[in-house]
Amino acid sequence: MVEGRTHRPVIHATKCHSCDVCLRGCPAEFIQEYRTEEESLRGTLYRGKLAFQKSQDKIPLPPCQQACPIHQDARGYVALIAKGKFKEALDLVREVNPLPAVCGFICHHPCEEACLREDVDHSVPIRLLKRFIAEYGRERKEVKKGSKKKKQTILVVGSGPAGLACANDLCLMGFKVTIFEALPVLGGMLRVGIPEFRLPREVLQMEIEAIRELGVEMKTDHFFRFDGNGRTLKRSGFDAIFLSMGAHRSSTLNVPGESLRGIFPGVEFLREINLGKQVETGKKVAVIGGGNVAIDVARSALRLGAKKVDLYYRRSKKEMPAIPEEVDEAIREGVNIHFLTAPVRMIGKNGKVVGMECIRMRLGEPDEKGRRKPIPIQGSNFKVDAEMIIAAVGQKVDPKPLKGLDMNPDGTIRVDSKTGQTNLKGVFAGGDMVTGPGWAIDAIASGKKAAKSIEEYLK
Repeated sequence: MVEGRTHRPVIHATKCHSCDVCLRGCPAEFIQEYRTEEESLRGTLYRGKLAFQKSQDKIPLPPCQQACPIHQDARGYVALIAKGKFKEALDLVREVNPLPAVCGFICHHPCEEACLREDVDHSVPIRLLKRFIAEYGRERKEVKKGSKKKKQTILVVGSGPAGLACANDLCLMGFKVTIFEALPVLGGMLRVGIPEFRLPREVLQMEIEAIRELGVEMKTDHFFRFDGNGRTLKRSGFDAIFLSMGAHRSSTLNVPGESLRGIFPGVEFLREINLGKQVETGKKVAVIGGGNVAIDVARSALRLGAKKVDLYYRRSKKEMPAIPEEVDEAIREGVNIHFLTAPVRMIGKNGKVVGMECIRMRLGEPDEKGRRKPIPIQGSNFKVDAEMIIAAVGQKVDPKPLKGLDMNPDGTIRVDSKTGQTNLKGVFAGGDMVTGPGWAIDAIASGKKAAKSIEEYLK
């Protein structure tokens, strides 16, 4: 007992968020439990520690950890950072995340949105803290070693976040892993879909090299396709295949005049820049879309010398899928964002785009995804001038190399929800080509899930 204390503290399980803060900081010998029989799944409290049962599907995680697709122990490494134990914090992160520095730069940090500290003042800056320890560990990194090598060999097609995460985990399990990348550079959409000012190339390369040093073989300019008869796996010489080719094709606007010169797809625009090709924008650029690609395109156009960049989005700022901080940065840099506006046709002269006609929108009832549906306001049409128009309204999977695989109506690959296996035995898939365009951390989670499924399959 602590001197002067007249009673022992108690935990109210129904209000507990499993953060352990009270337990770690309590000066008393132990915190007494207060729970019903139904609440006993939360574990047993003893001498200031909470012993959880191992079944994670029954035990609630802290909100920040639960919100993370890979269930990263944010409170654990934040606590270590607070104690100055930076190496230990980075080791804890790397136990489940093979790309900590990448996530430190570009993750949309759902953990921060779930952080209970926001009820007091503001969320803990978890992403920036991860970035800090990843930067700290640049010159102090220690290469992990895989377990005893197994005989089976696995092919990973695509070197984006899903492919890298899957290859990392499989190699640590002892499998021989080879990555085929169709592009001349490694990294997938991390490399060609995100501008360097958001994700420095040396940071991405550092993490790729760390995975290579585990023993993963990586081959660029290596295109891979299925032959459609189900024999691809046997002919390839591999015991299992993980597909993570991403969604590298841009969706179309489906408006008149879209084929005019000077109109570019957003994903291709960024790919050209990131591969070091010369791209000229002209003085006036119009960008269509409200996601991260649209924001990246607009900010890139400014850096390429455009004097005026206008972004048109058919919903309000509240509905924008882009990371809010990136939207604010774009506005600060000079991008003019026009909400509740959509294009209806492109205007050209001598085969070259010179502008577009737009219409004002209003928001109606929520659609199937929960976002309010944009409805055109009749008679609100107006025209805008533009020397270049970039459409960033979505991405699709390229179906050409995927013959023989079952596909969903939206063009994504159909897989078993529990294992990630496709309709072809021994062939698994994950990342954007299964879910559609998504966040890097979700792709990492799918790659890790596939690695476990492949291990079980090969047993």
